[in-house]
Amino acid sequence: MTERYRPRPVFDPGIAGDERALLAAAPERLVPACMPAPPPPRLRTATVAARLVWIPAFALFYGVLPGGWLRVCFVASLDDDELVGGAVRWGRLPVLAMMLTPALQVLLLLLGQVEAAVVLAAASFAGWVAGALRHVREPAAARAAREHHGRYLLPADFDGTAAGLLVRAQRAVDGVLGSQAHVAGLLDDINNAVVLPRQEWAIAGALAEHTRLRRERRAQQPDRLSPRVRALLEPQDRALELSVRSVTGRIEALEAYARRAGEADDAYHESSVLQGLPEQNARYRDLLASTVGDEMAGEQIRGMAEDARRAELALRERVAGAVRAGHELGPPLG
Repeated sequence: MTERYRPRPVFDPGIAGDERALLAAAPERLVPACMPAPPPPRLRTATVAARLVWIPAFALFYGVLPGGWLRVCFVASLDDDELVGGAVRWGRLPVLAMMLTPALQVLLLLLGQVEAAVVLAAASFAGWVAGALRHVREPAAARAAREHHGRYLLPADFDGTAAGLLVRAQRAVDGVLGSQAHVAGLLDDINNAVVLPRQEWAIAGALAEHTRLRRERRAQQPDRLSPRVRALLEPQDRALELSVRSVTGRIEALEAYARRAGEADDAYHESSVLQGLPEQNARYRDLLASTVGDEMAGEQIRGMAEDARRAELALRERVAGAVRAGHELGPPLG
């Protein structure tokens, strides 16, 4: 599958927006719907035992003892910027905490505030334990990929025929959502930001099912079956063909809508140009009046005004045509 005909991942619009963003930002975590769902993480006994040792030691070293200062001195002695960068990647708050907490503890002890120093050390220890536990838990993207498996579709879920159709649908969706007419709110009657992702997901789901059925048919090796058994499979093949035609018709309707949106874009551009004509007309009127006389100048300006009126009518007609094409999309495939 070449990059030109490789569809992008498709996500169920029913997934919460923050979860969809999490999935889209970590494509390496996603597992095709045609493959088994990733299993939940399982902790081995050795792993649990190791964490019971190193997490408290880690929290004690950085949260109570002057571990931050020891790390800085160690890194400085090596003159290695990469090690410094490793500490900075923890974030500003942990770095400040591991540097300031020991200093504050020493200051409190010098002032005779032993209880306050103990409370600070306990709070710091608890904070570093919580941070370590958060670090070793299942990554959020991996959890989302596991929990929403089957509610996103990847290129591996489509064969060549289905991928080509999905790419056509995605290009049409992109054409509408990227059009000036949509951005300017001229197509708001369709609610494209809601309807089009639903259409894309419904089409992708149908195409993925087509792919699964075709793969199952190839696995059955029809050429090795008897004519009687192949005859039993023919109704299934006809049903699949009818479904493919139906989805292809839906994609063609999307493409027609995208073309109408493009035509509305052209008219919108003309309208934008015409908005600046009044000022230009005044300058042209002065030019014509000074060169060919007032009568001809008036005729020319009236012609410009008529052109502007016709362009405005064309914009309205093309926007109305695009809206009609959007309404003709119908509900998403069930």
